[in-house]
Amino acid sequence: MNIHIAPDNTGDFVSITDALSSIPSGYTGEILLHIHRGVYKERVTIAHPNITLVGDSCQDTFLTYDLSANMTMEDNTRRGTFRTYSCFIDTHDVTFKNLSVANTAGPGPVRGQAIALYGDGDRLMFDNCRFLGGQDTLFTGPLPPKELEPGGFIGPKQFSARINGRHYYRNCYLEGDIDFVFGSATAYFENCEFFSKDIGKSVNSYVTAASTPQGQAYGYVMEGCRFTGSCPPRSAYLGRPWREYARTVLINCYMDQHIFPEGWHDWGKTMAHDTCFFAEYNSCGPGGDMTFRPAWVHRLTREELPFYSRQKVLAGDDGWQPWSI
Repeated sequence: MNIHIAPDNTGDFVSITDALSSIPSGYTGEILLHIHRGVYKERVTIAHPNITLVGDSCQDTFLTYDLSANMTMEDNTRRGTFRTYSCFIDTHDVTFKNLSVANTAGPGPVRGQAIALYGDGDRLMFDNCRFLGGQDTLFTGPLPPKELEPGGFIGPKQFSARINGRHYYRNCYLEGDIDFVFGSATAYFENCEFFSKDIGKSVNSYVTAASTPQGQAYGYVMEGCRFTGSCPPRSAYLGRPWREYARTVLINCYMDQHIFPEGWHDWGKTMAHDTCFFAEYNSCGPGGDMTFRPAWVHRLTREELPFYSRQKVLAGDDGWQPWSI
């Protein structure tokens, strides 16, 4: 099934939501949505599997909205993090190509958390895409097993079973300030750029905040990626543990001077020194010097690298190989 979407009314639909709503219930074939250049200001939920969304260009094909955690709902409650998404993927086997997904609510210290993409499914692939926002730009679901504060997980998956999904990000650009890549999925990032925004603070950014469940072999693996930003020197961290078993591994990555010499932050969770797994191999650039990394940050050896290959991380029991697409 091929569907064309264009805001100038030259396609089958003018909105992504209307196009998704047109898919017959129970349809089992592959679905290709051609999203032509333009700005699509709408909240999109993808709940049908086997869908590929292809934009004309990630530079001029935008899916965007502007909700934030500090907003007040109609019932006078706070919206919270997990009801802010611009796009929500709640299914398996979804591919995005040549698209930008944005949340334009504003900087984290002012607006609070504001998710651009909430991805909760298995075999999700993102190729040549951009994810733009402030705090919590990209959430790689599922949620952790328990919330730390009552009501902290209010949203579409609050009471759902937690299922580990595999995500693959290739040649993507991710932008934000606080914890702008966070969650529990197994996610492999290849040749991606992580851009930390200057918010005028002594600490402007934490790039990652993984919440890898205990016993899950992989959290985030980032290979051949670049950590850049508009921050002053020494004002951003590579990551911190949202939950104590967080796993984030960086291989052959470039880090600019905005990265603190320590590289990683423990979020005040000293017990996580023994339970989380933050590791680097062959980091380079002004922020890639390992001299001042804490002792609890692992220095990977060449012998350990095969365990973190994309094949090992993503294949699973079904032999998924999204990089061959």
